[in-house]
Formats: sequence, C-alpha cells, structure tokens
Amino acid sequence: MVLGGRLGNLIEPLTGRHWNVETIRERWHRRVTLYQTQGLRQGDRVFVHFGNTCEFFVEILAIWHLGGCVAPIDPRSTPFEVETLARWARPRFSVWDERSNEEAMARVSALGTATLVLSEERTTAAAGPDEWRPLSLEHDALILFTSGSTGSPKGVVHTHRSLRARWMSLYDALGLAPLRRTLCLLPTHFGHGLICNALFPWLFGQDLYIVPPFQPGLLARLGALMDDHEITFMSSVPAVWRLAIKTSRPPRKGTLRRVVCGSAPLTASLWADVQHWTGTSDVLNAYGITETASWLAGTTVENFVPEDGLIGKPWGATVKILRGAGAPPSVDSSEICGVGDPGRIWVKTAALMRGYLDRDDLTRDVVSSGWFATGDIGYMDHRGLLYLRGREREEINKGGVKIHPNDIDAIVERFPGIIDTCSFGYDDPLYGENVGIAVVASPATAETLGEVYEWARRHLAGHQIPARWYLVEHIPRTARGKVNRHAVAGQCAALTPLRVGVTTTSQ
Repeated sequence: MVLGGRLGNLIEPLTGRHWNVETIRERWHRRVTLYQTQGLRQGDRVFVHFGNTCEFFVEILAIWHLGGCVAPIDPRSTPFEVETLARWARPRFSVWDERSNEEAMARVSALGTATLVLSEERTTAAAGPDEWRPLSLEHDALILFTSGSTGSPKGVVHTHRSLRARWMSLYDALGLAPLRRTLCLLPTHFGHGLICNALFPWLFGQDLYIVPPFQPGLLARLGALMDDHEITFMSSVPAVWRLAIKTSRPPRKGTLRRVVCGSAPLTASLWADVQHWTGTSDVLNAYGITETASWLAGTTVENFVPEDGLIGKPWGATVKILRGAGAPPSVDSSEICGVGDPGRIWVKTAALMRGYLDRDDLTRDVVSSGWFATGDIGYMDHRGLLYLRGREREEINKGGVKIHPNDIDAIVERFPGIIDTCSFGYDDPLYGENVGIAVVASPATAETLGEVYEWARRHLAGHQIPARWYLVEHIPRTARGKVNRHAVAGQCAALTPLRVGVTTTSQ
C-alpha cells in the first residue's frame, strides 16, 4: 500500500524527465511482469546497482510488490567490492543500468546470480498494479550495507514493518505540507537519502526531484535549481552545505520551507549560515542511524536557538543515556545519567532493524531487550532535549581525561576562513593519546594556522587544545558526508605537523 494514498511524481531536473503517476504505474507493472517471468519469489534478494533515477524508485516498488528484498549498492563500488557483498548476501538477481560495470557483472554472474540490464528490458503491459502491496509487514524490505565491502560485510536488514514505523513517526513529527516538492541530492544507497529524504515524501504523495549526489558543479548552482523548480524541502549533510554556501548564490523565490541536516554533526555556526543562505529559520538538525531507519530525533522544538550538538526531541523513539556500557535502561535504571551528564545513548523504537544479515553475534552486541546501543555519546538537558557529543569509539583518552573531537571541531570551525576541520587522537608516550587536528583554510598559510591556534587557545580548555596541527588541501568524506577520523589520523601521520604557538605535552 502507498502510505499517503497515492504516489508523488518523479522528476529529474538535469535530464528534464518527468514521470507522472500514470507513467510510474505503467513502468512499475512492466517491471513486475518481467520479474514474474524471471521467477522472482518471496524473500529473494535483489542487488540494484544504480540510484538517483526515476527507474531506481520504480524498481523498488516492483521488487517489493512481489515480496522481494532490495539491496541498493553504491554504483562506485569496485568489482572486488561487489563480489564480496554478493558472496555474503547471495542475491537472486543483480540489476544494472546502461552504466553497468562488465567485470563486476561477470563476477556476480559467476556466483549464480541472474543479471538484468534495464536498457535490454522492453516488456510492455497495459495497466499497472493498483497499489504497492508487500505480502507481509514482516518480510525483509531493505538491506543497507554500512561496512565490510572489502572484508566481512555488515548489512542492516529492515522489514516493511520497521520502515513503515519510521515513516509514520516522521509523518507525525514533520507533517507533509513543507515536503510538497522535495529535492534529493543525497546518495540513495544509504538510509538518510533513501528512507527519509526520498521514500518518505514520495510514498506519501509528494513530488520527488532527483539529482546525482554530491556533484560540485551542481552545488555551485543549487540556489538557481531551487528557484527553477520551486523546491519546498530538502535534506543534506554539513559537507554539502559548506560547499554550497561558498559557491552558489542563495535561492531568491522563497519557496523553501524546511531543511533537514543529518548524517554528521551540525555546528551552531554552520547551522546559522544555512538558515541565512536558505532564507528559512526552519532548519532542523536530525539524528539518524541506519539501524533505526535513519532519523529518530530532531529539532522540532519551538523557538530553539542553534547550539553545537543540539538534536532535540525523539521522533517515534525513546532515548536513554547510560553511564556504563553494560545492560540497557530497562534492566538497571540506576545507570541512567542525570541532567547534563554525558553517557552512552540507547534507543528503543519500532523502526529498529530486524538485525544484521547473517550476523546474530553482531546483533546481540548492540540490541538487548528491545534497546539499541547507538555507539554515540550524548546527554539530556533540563528540558529533556537530546545533545550529541560524538561517537564513543572516537573519544580521545588523554591521560584518563575523555575529550570529544566534535567539541574541538565546533570551536575551530567558527574561525573565519576555515573551510573544513577534523580533530583526532594519536598515540602519545606520556598521556597514551593526545589531540591532533587537520585544517582546510583560506588562505592556506602557516600564518592563518597560527591565528586559528590562538583562537583555539581562547575558546578551548587547555587539555582540549590540539598538540599537533596539520594544514591539508581537503578532508576525505564518505558518501554519507561523514569523516573517518582514524583515516584522517593515518593521512596526517605521513605529514609533518606545523609549529604553531607553544604546544607542549603538558597541555
């Protein structure tokens, strides 16, 4: 069933393609007919190796209609990565568009997976299905790979029930009016872009505008794109906004009603910049995890002021903060942190994944009595609002003092001329760990870095001030817009830190 009663239109602004509901249903039926002739059965897994197109969304509906499970694959994956994922997930079908990688296709086919190519499919049919009707809410709907494409994959499995629970919670929290013309410029092979930014509005009858993800040339004319298509809603990540604000003129028509930012921490300074650039104060910071079908909390708070780490209210979830790393909140409430005390974030939600694909051991590590250990550090304020400090595994332990790198980044980012920043821990013979930081600045000079260092000295506690400073051209980020601090630390380990101020290990 289509949740809002009918589908929205699908539009590709860069190609000019516009699929109305009648076109979508016709193509949907063609794909259903094809899969029926190919013998798709309930529970079959289907790798889809393309995204951010009209065809991608129709493919999902057709597979779901017959009880299949969709596994969106990053189109940039190498043949080795695709083969690794296929060996693990054992897909029945592998679907490609005209940009298919022949070597990757051959490797998957050699595993016994049936290969389909969109351009070769010419099945015609008169009328489409009346509605999307999964055979059961308990059937697997999505497998989203979050890691392990070169080793042991971690595939998050969501059922139709968990997806429906997430969409209904977003409907209750966000409504539909601001989503009338939604822009998706995020990759559709992970939860934020697919579940929340795209499928949620589209399955509730809102028009979805789809563009390729993270293209610098596109971001440089984002304001004009919004005006040309009178976009009312979009979601993105901080890395996109940093680039768009610096390269694109703001939208002028004033049609944008709401913006959501997620997948990575949003600092107060960037938050204010996004509000100014977009022309709307309705810019929400969202907290989402693939295992909880992405967005589970956000700043749907009246008259809030942007703050570093502010998340806000849960959306269809219960959130608890625990001191220890042991039992979930339902077992020992004495471990629940007090107001303002940071601890480990646990959540309970009907949108929780079924588990990790064929990894019950990993599932048991994070799910207990219906509670999910997020791996994030946060706290609740006196209003009951959630604040995020960062990932537990990213904490820097400097001589027994825990330092959260997000706190450092939020301060350094406020300095004029800072384009991007990433702090991290490195081995220190005296303290065990110390703080390093990579900075992208304009102008990219040692003098600028010295000024940033003095700024940090005035705004950070002594133990938080980085002892090693690196000036870099860019900070690599994932398709989700997230930074891998360990990777940045490894990159900087091959560089010589610049001498700034008077940094000693006694800081």
